[in-house]
Amino acid sequence: MSDSPTIYKLFAAKIDAALSSLEAEGVLPAGTSRQNVAVEPPRDSSHGDLATNAAMVLAKPAGLNPRVLAEAIVAKLAADPSVASAEIAGPGFINLRLDPAVWLAELSAIATLGSDFGRSQMGAGRRVNVEYVSANPTGPMHMGHCRGAVVGDALAALLEFVGNEVTREYYINDAGGQVDVLARSAHLRYREALGEEIGEIPEGLYPGDYLIPAGEYLAGELGDRFRDVPEEEWLPIFRAEAVEQMMELIKRDLALLGIHHDLFSSEAALHGAGKPDAAEAWLREHDLVYDGILEAPKGKTPEDWEPVELPLFRSTKFGDDQDRPIRKSDGSWTYFGADLAYHMEKAKAADELIDIWGADHAGTVKRIKAAVAALSEGQGKPIPFDVKLVQMVQLMKGGQPFKMSKRAGNFVTLADVVDMVGKDVVRFTMLTRKPEAQMDFDFDKVVEASKENPVFYVQYAHARIRSTMRKAAAEGFAPSGDAIDLLGAEELELIKQAAQFPREVEAAAKAREPHRIAFYLYDLAGAFHAYWNLGNDRPDKRFIVAENAALTGARLFLAEQLGQVVRNGLRILGVEAVEEM
Repeated sequence: MSDSPTIYKLFAAKIDAALSSLEAEGVLPAGTSRQNVAVEPPRDSSHGDLATNAAMVLAKPAGLNPRVLAEAIVAKLAADPSVASAEIAGPGFINLRLDPAVWLAELSAIATLGSDFGRSQMGAGRRVNVEYVSANPTGPMHMGHCRGAVVGDALAALLEFVGNEVTREYYINDAGGQVDVLARSAHLRYREALGEEIGEIPEGLYPGDYLIPAGEYLAGELGDRFRDVPEEEWLPIFRAEAVEQMMELIKRDLALLGIHHDLFSSEAALHGAGKPDAAEAWLREHDLVYDGILEAPKGKTPEDWEPVELPLFRSTKFGDDQDRPIRKSDGSWTYFGADLAYHMEKAKAADELIDIWGADHAGTVKRIKAAVAALSEGQGKPIPFDVKLVQMVQLMKGGQPFKMSKRAGNFVTLADVVDMVGKDVVRFTMLTRKPEAQMDFDFDKVVEASKENPVFYVQYAHARIRSTMRKAAAEGFAPSGDAIDLLGAEELELIKQAAQFPREVEAAAKAREPHRIAFYLYDLAGAFHAYWNLGNDRPDKRFIVAENAALTGARLFLAEQLGQVVRNGLRILGVEAVEEM
């Protein structure tokens, strides 16, 4: 589909046409770059509906005073019937006030486009790989994973909404020592399922009850033949079976949040296919890995430290503070070496990579970015790579730290939290702050029916609209776009707010910040609730004016389109637009 026609794109085209006309007249030099010309809302809405910096950015290459060029541009724009007024502000900014018919046409455009309002082809089919969650497969999802899961999922939906081809990927860290611990823990529960009294879970094993079903499944599948045999006989089997069981548990937990990945990539499979070895060979071929002595640790050097020659990646060439080893002294792969190979694999099927990581991984961002930059250089293909760091969530209740029962062992499960407050509350709340900012998740506040609770405030706006539609239908009224010219100044302000949606979507997608959509929806809901309250004081401003069917139809039409915009935004966030509350 093509881009949604929006006010900003429409007037960007009009301003572009005015500049082309000035070029033809010799006012502007031919071929003057217009790359930095912007059309956006003025900082102060009292200054008008739109503002452009065209005169400011083009005056110098044109050899003109900005205000002189602004006057020439204004003369062109003022002749357009859709422009009510064009004024010059300050050194040469241009503020435009639009004819009300422009906003009414935008309202009709929302109705025509429906669920596609706000979509665009900005992404132009670019393949974007978004990797998120990627928790170790050693137990159920906990609240430490929740925020990154929601941010990644909403970002994937946002990028799809603007025309990207998105792959949602989960990287299974199933090759480390923690998986052996999982296998041993599962074997203990397997013996328990066979009737053995296992007593207290030994230190170093996973104690959570979530492994009891895994043990019972393994007992049913394998019988008792691995109960008393040496570890080396059962460990590989239990490792694979336990990971599979845990991944099924993780997928069920993620499904509670409406999250489903397209691709699950296994670190163990990566090693099994020799991908890290292939990556090292490729990097050596391109002089990006060499054998060298790792620098001594900064600060006080440990007594047992010895200089060892290791294969080092030239990450300093790409902005890192030191070159990084891809193998350990025993020849096994470092986490970085495996991650490097994994990102090389991902890049083969994508034009852009985005990783969502916990803030505790901040120290590894620079080296992985260096690795992807090296890959780009070696392949001659630029691969944009972004890492979004997500801070932890502090569970609260009534403003105090909250300790839930920890059936999983030593952490609060995502399933418990979703069970307490619901999927939509969890998802929306996780997007009410920038991901890099600390967040408190207060169980009382997130279900509070007040303006201070963004989840409630936005959903209540939609529920109010739907309730109004039901009431209107019962009284014999229906939305109608035939008389929308009856709408007044207050209603036009609502339309202006709704018309911002496509621009907000593209801005959020460019910045890779889905929380901007949540912020926008909160502001739109606020504008709607303010208008609703106006009707409480002035009956003539209510959506249903019994004695004026035409005006009622127009206002219902407005409400219907506001509801559509709210639904479109909530769909990006993975949150339901409720019918009643």
